[in-house]
Amino acid sequence: YPIQAAVNLPLESAKWVHESLQTRAKLQEENESLRAELQTLKAQLQKFAALEAENFRMRELLDSSFRLGDQVLVAELLAVDLDPYRHQVLIDKGSSSGVFTGQPVVDASGVTGQIIHTSPASSSVMLLTDPAHALPVQVNRNGLRAIALGTGSATRLNIPFLPNNADIKEGDLLISSGLGGRFPRGYPVAEVSMVRYNPGEPFATVEARPTALVDRSREVLLVWPTEQLLIEESGPPAEKTAPPAGADGGSQP
Repeated sequence: YPIQAAVNLPLESAKWVHESLQTRAKLQEENESLRAELQTLKAQLQKFAALEAENFRMRELLDSSFRLGDQVLVAELLAVDLDPYRHQVLIDKGSSSGVFTGQPVVDASGVTGQIIHTSPASSSVMLLTDPAHALPVQVNRNGLRAIALGTGSATRLNIPFLPNNADIKEGDLLISSGLGGRFPRGYPVAEVSMVRYNPGEPFATVEARPTALVDRSREVLLVWPTEQLLIEESGPPAEKTAPPAGADGGSQP
């Protein structure tokens, strides 16, 4: 046996070295493959995280659309105006989808703004924080009417012309009043964040924080109020036309 083992030792050693090298090469190849697969899975995981966040936002919008009770359409932001003095965004729905100028735009938390320009495939939205935007509101607690003005800040609205004895306080919810015929009544707009009474001036200083995520929302809801749908379905009233001259046998004046 020792002689046989000594004779077979070179062959067995060569076989062991060959198998070891094959195993090492296979392990290296498998390691590289697993490493590449790990990188791919990490990239997919990042995408899944973004999809999960988008899915959460879409569920919030869906819940919001059920609460609104009006016909709605989900639109996605295409571009944001970089002018610091204008708060406007571009969305991917236009007149071909029935979008019209002045149409209310909301998100899952409240009023976002309104359509100011339409094209067949896109529309421009003026956000309620734009300095040129004004929205009639009322205090949800007592019905006090006011105007919410954009300030150019995504976190602040001005509520001007409220007297010092006005019944308004921090934490009050401001909703759209429906006056002006643009926004339906009852949409959340802002929450009062500061009330400062000025004894030497006729009006108090009131500021509010928008409930909508105007600087973070990626998707918005275009709203067709029930009243607007009824008007579109019924069509414009028929105009009364006078009978042509001479139709009743008389002479033309």
